[in-house]
Amino acid sequence: MMNGEKLIIACPECATLNRVPAERLSDGAKCGKCASSLFPGQPVELTTENFEKHAQSSDIPLVVDFWAEWCGPCRQMEAGYASAASRVEPRLRLGKINTETEQALSARFGIQSIPSIILLSKGQEVARTTGAMPETALLRWIESALAESQRHFPAQSIDRP
Repeated sequence: MMNGEKLIIACPECATLNRVPAERLSDGAKCGKCASSLFPGQPVELTTENFEKHAQSSDIPLVVDFWAEWCGPCRQMEAGYASAASRVEPRLRLGKINTETEQALSARFGIQSIPSIILLSKGQEVARTTGAMPETALLRWIESALAESQRHFPAQSIDRP
């Protein structure tokens, strides 16, 4: 990342696209429209309405947890996933898609079992795993998936702020 480069970051509250200097991502950036924190340290609820802005338009990778209310392993993983969000921001965003309410998104990604976790970079799937995992295993998977994606998609790689 070049010094002075501006990144597009989707607001987790209103999905407005914001330009933020790369070196200032960790400085408590706020949305220019709604003034919400761009990095609140928790997963973003993704819907058909806001998905493209977070997955395709945003310049940071997106890790998506496909889950459902009735899924015991999904609920078991919920706290660790939420905690991981605060540890990986602003390098990347964690999001959640409820497979019951967002069936079109689930179908688009061919979700057959939950929880399923997918790493996206500029809308392209670069890694996938299934099954519940504790926070430490999730963080290891994210780091491994990011490293692998940077080997295969160097133009889309990101540096840590």
